[in-house]
Amino acid sequence: MTVTKMSWRPTYRSSKFRNVYGKVANREHCFEGIPITKNVHDNHFCAVNSKFLAIVTESAGGGSFIVIPVTQVRIWEIPDGGLRRNMTEAILELYGHSRRVGLIEWHPTCNGILFSAGYDYKILIWNLEIGEPVKMIDCHTDVILCVSFNTEGSLLATTCKDKKLRVIEPRSGQVLQEANCKNHKVNRVVFLGNMKRLLTTGVSRWNTRQIALWDQEDLSMPIIEEEIDGLSGLLFPFYDADTHMLYLAGKGDGNIRYYEVTTEKPYLQYLMEFRSPAPQKGLGVMPKHGLDVGACEVFRFYKLVTLKGLIEPISMIVPRRSETYQEDIYPMTPGTEPALSADEWLSGINRGPVLISLKEGYSRPNKLVFKAPVKEKKSVVVNGIDLLENVPPRTENELLRMFFRQQDELRRLKDELSQKDIKIRQLELELNNLRNSPNINNRNNNNNNDDDNSM
Repeated sequence: MTVTKMSWRPTYRSSKFRNVYGKVANREHCFEGIPITKNVHDNHFCAVNSKFLAIVTESAGGGSFIVIPVTQVRIWEIPDGGLRRNMTEAILELYGHSRRVGLIEWHPTCNGILFSAGYDYKILIWNLEIGEPVKMIDCHTDVILCVSFNTEGSLLATTCKDKKLRVIEPRSGQVLQEANCKNHKVNRVVFLGNMKRLLTTGVSRWNTRQIALWDQEDLSMPIIEEEIDGLSGLLFPFYDADTHMLYLAGKGDGNIRYYEVTTEKPYLQYLMEFRSPAPQKGLGVMPKHGLDVGACEVFRFYKLVTLKGLIEPISMIVPRRSETYQEDIYPMTPGTEPALSADEWLSGINRGPVLISLKEGYSRPNKLVFKAPVKEKKSVVVNGIDLLENVPPRTENELLRMFFRQQDELRRLKDELSQKDIKIRQLELELNNLRNSPNINNRNNNNNNDDDNSM
């Protein structure tokens, strides 16, 4: 197999996601005053579903987190209605690792199966119905950095500090494929849906950040490798199987790159880049059933900004003029219902996720979810450069993104002007009513009579 070195320079290819742009929520939709953990572990420190946002917080003893309803800024309610008191006792405590746990991951289609990876180099599979580990995967020789499932949860991919990428059959613990990554030091891995492909992020031998695409059935050599940049922060990959879009976000970066993944060359097509001056510590992702379909939102991040104690939603939006449901960007997608029980999966049954249509939650939009607020111009000056200063677009993609943002601002200003015109007409009518009221006329007549008498 020949390794293809890809250039970072984008090449043109027709795509319905070519003009996707990122839109930051206005201040009222952000979550402020959150004591985000200062832990240096390479993780996201948050989790999101359609109702709640959970964030790991800074505390003396460690292990604390808060849960916030995504539709409110004030806390706290979890069960279905939410937390009614501080939770100090867990429903279940799991004991099995000899050292601390670094990763936990739910099985994607099965109810009650949890995977945990510890600093003892082991992965334990837990059946939560009995509260006990039912399998130990003991094939790693160093700390496990990342785990990822394929769509139906029949395969598990891992990266490890021993510089190896593995594909494992989780119930037997058998290593099906293994790559010794000497030229591409792997950090993170993700299955690319049903494409039978893996994508890894890591570092090249020249210490540049790099991504690599692999055939999950043959890890002898990557299909392609692409160098991203020379920064040092860990690259987190996020894959959307519905749109075949790959997002790359670096720890400590302010930008998010995104690509479209295909089964044919060039395999990875660069689309655009979301930019922000605020560095991200981690990112949570909203499940598809929690997105605003009416606004053509295809992905939503929750960005952790430690220095500001801020959680900032970022919506990835496909610009569309039509107000009808966009079926081409919203195929059937996994819902919340499990496809099989823990016993079924442990017995060897594999089943894909239960799919749902997002059309049921569609409502005709009047405006986008997040409206850009009117703010005073601020400056963030670093080495004499204002990071918030408007910079002229340098590429066609940047020009299109600026165009759509200006269109949003134009719509907002037209709405504001229309509301002011209505208010002016209302005030004019009230003024006319006051002038024509009998009380005002009588008062004017009395004043005139008083003037005549005084003469």
